[in-house]
Amino acid sequence: MSGALSHLRVLDLSRVLAGPWAGQILADLGAEVIKVERPGAGDDTRAWGPPFLRDAQGDNTSEAAYYLSANRNKQSVTLDFTQAEGQRLVRELAARSDILIENFKVGGLAAYGLDYASLKAINPRLIYCSITGFGQSGPYAKRAGYDFMIQGLGGLMSLTGKPDGEAGAGPVKVGVALTDILTGLYSTVAILAALAHRDQGGSGQHIDMALLDVQVACLANQAMNYLTTGQAPRRLGNAHPNIVPYQDFPTADGDFILTVGNDGQFRKFCEVAGHAEWADDPRFASNAQRVAHRAELIPLIRQATVFRTTVEWVLLLEQAGVPCGPINDLAAVFADPQVLARGLRVEMPHPLGGSVPQVASPIRLSETPVQYRQPPPLLGEHTAEVLQRVLGLSAAELESLAASKVI
Repeated sequence: MSGALSHLRVLDLSRVLAGPWAGQILADLGAEVIKVERPGAGDDTRAWGPPFLRDAQGDNTSEAAYYLSANRNKQSVTLDFTQAEGQRLVRELAARSDILIENFKVGGLAAYGLDYASLKAINPRLIYCSITGFGQSGPYAKRAGYDFMIQGLGGLMSLTGKPDGEAGAGPVKVGVALTDILTGLYSTVAILAALAHRDQGGSGQHIDMALLDVQVACLANQAMNYLTTGQAPRRLGNAHPNIVPYQDFPTADGDFILTVGNDGQFRKFCEVAGHAEWADDPRFASNAQRVAHRAELIPLIRQATVFRTTVEWVLLLEQAGVPCGPINDLAAVFADPQVLARGLRVEMPHPLGGSVPQVASPIRLSETPVQYRQPPPLLGEHTAEVLQRVLGLSAAELESLAASKVI
């Protein structure tokens, strides 16, 4: 069965996470993704370990877990485009591709004749997606931008962490490179939109994606909380700025999360907690009042929740129709019956490790499902095969390119 995008070829010149994440989504959906890497080094994340994939004897291989998270279903071609012959090969690959993804600094590829204007001249249908920290314009355009600093600059860290005055207060970054991930997702949406335009008779186009733009866009309700009031939201730890109670609470053996989304759910919670009177208290009867009287209500709930275990609370509240859940570590996540039922861990054969675990794509298509065709490639694993198949190079030409260290 062919994937939804099996008619497309993607030239992935990106590295680290945002660009490779977009490339992996397209690859999962069936696109042929050719990952162009530096000879001898490759994507920076190949060396971002430990941890590394382990072989059958339990020894570390050369493949870092970080790299393995964002590069399955791709083919790796090692190619030095600082050399003229390497530039020529990339141009020829671009001429035969539908999409190009890159995350070099603004203007970085122009020196090699690999910028959008140069490649558009040879392939007007090319969709060229540039991913940078700050975009192609503006006073910060030439700055390097990384997820951590963008989380700070873009406001996310000002909203994350314990409130001022509490022990351990201060801004905190999200535990994964979320800005990179979101940029990869938005880039994928933009690429698919550009493809739809091209399929309706339009041309290719340049896509300008910036981590900062994505981070600010994803402030969502918190951005609107500020824009409508002129007051910057405060850090609230695990609490919600607009809904109460909607946070973590202590139990007899740990903690659990309570997410009350409306007044009816609050009344049900109060009944299960043995405090039906809270739902009729004017201070707590509506969400707006609960937000206004947060400081009075939360301590009352915390005093009640410590008398039952997490499992007991989850069971009782689920039966009552009140959303709640445990706070799992990753061992518990991948042992969770729902995660197991949805098949969110998959194993793929790997030449070094025997097999490599992967987190499954969350995309479920009924007619063209995601396929796990090949594991994240070894560095340069497909160089000869791709250059022969796509560009028609002979064995002698490949030997010459290898001798001159172009490949």
